[in-house]
Amino acid sequence: MPRGDKSKYTGKQKRMAEHIEEGYEERGIPEEEAERRAWATVNATTGGGKKGGSGVGKRPNRAPAHKGGRLGGAASAARPKAARSASARKAARTRARRKTAGR
Repeated sequence: MPRGDKSKYTGKQKRMAEHIEEGYEERGIPEEEAERRAWATVNATTGGGKKGGSGVGKRPNRAPAHKGGRLGGAASAARPKAARSASARKAARTRARRKTAGR
C-alpha cells in the first residue's frame, strides 16, 4: 500500500478529515497544508485507519480537536507590563468582590 493511501479509513474518518480541512482553509491555511493537518488530526483522534479488522473499537481521543485555544498568548505578551498588571489587579478585586457577595 503506497504512502498516503486512504483505503483503510472509514467513511466517517474521511468525512471528519474533509470537515477539518474546510475549517483550516476558512482560516487561510493553504490547501495542501490544510489537508495534511486534517489527516494528522484524524489520526491523532481515531488512531489511524479503522477498516479491516474485527473486534471492539477504541473511543476517540478528542484532545487534539481542542488544542487551538491553548496556542494563543501572543496578544497578551505584546501588551506592556503595566497594562497586564492593571488587568491582574482588577481581576483580583472582582474575584474578591464576587466571593464576599456570594455569602
